[in-house]
Amino acid sequence: MRTPFFKMHGLGNDFVVLDERPGDLSLTRSRISALADRKRGIGCDQLVSLRKPEVGDPASVVVRFFNPDGSEAGACGNASRCVAWMVAGEEGKSEVSLRTSAGLLPPIVQDENHVTVDMGEPRLSWRDVPLVREMDTLRLPMPGEPAALSMGNPHVTFFSDDDASAERGALLECDALFPERANIGFASIKAPDVMRLRVWERGAGFTLACGSGACAAVVNAARRGLGERKMRVLVDGGELTIDWGHDNHVRMTGPVATAFVGTVDLTDYPT
Repeated sequence: MRTPFFKMHGLGNDFVVLDERPGDLSLTRSRISALADRKRGIGCDQLVSLRKPEVGDPASVVVRFFNPDGSEAGACGNASRCVAWMVAGEEGKSEVSLRTSAGLLPPIVQDENHVTVDMGEPRLSWRDVPLVREMDTLRLPMPGEPAALSMGNPHVTFFSDDDASAERGALLECDALFPERANIGFASIKAPDVMRLRVWERGAGFTLACGSGACAAVVNAARRGLGERKMRVLVDGGELTIDWGHDNHVRMTGPVATAFVGTVDLTDYPT
């Protein structure tokens, strides 16, 4: 049986969205990895599953995010914006809320192709990141002294883009300090309200845009006194606006797009 899918992206950070609200699609780790393969599958930075919320849940939809290796991610900012735009269109609303494993996200659709999503509060303790032992998350005890926090998934920000290589990203992702691996950001402050950023995403490598990574980088820059709480973040795919409000919530605004829609026979992929 053929299953519909949506191929969407936020600034080139691309996703395959599968709707499991009508029924379970048996999205095993091996099947997700095969679908995400750019040579033999549909290809994406992350696969997104939509499910029905439980009775009484205020969320419009339950969302799960999966990396190309089939592992699950706790949050994805750009994918959240894409799903919010899609579900808002279905419901004819300007606002919808998403239930993720990181909590309830209340995105706001700004216009026909820009979405703001409230990514919640950054988690700054070493346990929340998580790190392997107690330490100061503002300056980790490793070369470059990066800052770390969780936006529902672990992020580490280096304030230099000189060493933003795939080799270094892959090595740092799996550093012994990070028991669940980590997303590695390489940031360069261009002005108090402008940052250049590249993010090596765990299980995916460098992507054209990483929304939660941009949120983490702005919060870490503000914590270090390197930038303002609201910044334009220049990524390979374009520009995001990140605002760490005085209510401690981080809000991200950027464009969304549907690349194409299609159908796929999941029985062609391993279980």
